[in-house]
Amino acid sequence: MRIIVKKWLYYIIKLRNQIFFPFVLFYILLAGLGIHLIEPQTFPTYLTSVYWVLTTLATVGFGDYTPVTDLGKAYTIVLYITGIGLLSVFLGKIINSVYLIDRLKVGGKMKFTGKNHIILIGWSTKTQLAIEEIFKSDKKTDIVIIDDLEKAPMMAERLFYVRGDATDEKTLLDANLPKAKGVIIFADPITQDHFARKDPLLVDGKTLLIATAITLVEKEYDKDIHVTAEVVNQKHLPLFKQVKVDEFIPTQEMISHAAVRSLFSPGVTHMYSEMMSTQYRDSMYEIPKKAEWRTYRDAFNDLLAKGATLVADRGDMHINQKLDYLIPEDAQLFVICDKETFEELKPRS
Repeated sequence: MRIIVKKWLYYIIKLRNQIFFPFVLFYILLAGLGIHLIEPQTFPTYLTSVYWVLTTLATVGFGDYTPVTDLGKAYTIVLYITGIGLLSVFLGKIINSVYLIDRLKVGGKMKFTGKNHIILIGWSTKTQLAIEEIFKSDKKTDIVIIDDLEKAPMMAERLFYVRGDATDEKTLLDANLPKAKGVIIFADPITQDHFARKDPLLVDGKTLLIATAITLVEKEYDKDIHVTAEVVNQKHLPLFKQVKVDEFIPTQEMISHAAVRSLFSPGVTHMYSEMMSTQYRDSMYEIPKKAEWRTYRDAFNDLLAKGATLVADRGDMHINQKLDYLIPEDAQLFVICDKETFEELKPRS
């Protein structure tokens, strides 16, 4: 008997999960049918029989249903011998599956299946700050990090990790790029630290390759995804003309400009920080154009009365010189105000 039990356990352990889980379900249902046929008076319904099988295999033993015939008791003994080991292996496989899923998630080997998410390519301190900024600004959007680290650099709810080369189409598809809301490409800090002084082109070269890969996926799936790329050297911007990048962050130029302006206008860096960070009460927001606004002056005065300042239309920050210009239908207006004022300005759905 001991040899038979060992062979039985060895057999069920070797079963693949795709076969094993249906096999366990079939075993429970069949066992319930068996006791129901043996003792229909004790187990009047099939549901009661299955309930008894589960409590027996789980060794709970409530005692509310108990076989009374010799055949029923013999059947119970066989159920104990074969079923308890089966259920133990079943629970072990479930625990192991959860562990494997967790390992795959931490190791970045699981495909992301969500949509309307934000993809951040390249892990660095800037990436971590961007994640914190997104979490502050949006309570629902998922974030997917793409990098080649051995395990996820950061774990949090709504944060996912895909390991791989961002220039590879498979990696981008694993991050579900076709259904993403937007992508931010951060300059590779390793490339930047080791090669920037020797050959500045290498710093932005990887960013350009990633942008090219994203463009190819967009064309293949006929998608238009907003892409923002960090460009370390402004003179490399013309190299990006052949790829689809919506906005650039010229890092060195911005830092240099802010540093110089701080000498001629002390305190200007505080203004830059306030505009770029949500840690301050006032921030920059995009608002839709209202039908009653014909000119920028109409919009400016109306918004000012409500506690907001109109500062730009897309990248044009010379609104104060164009107050009497007609606002185009495709205008993208930006204001500076606090969050409460912005909530009031948003159109009611």
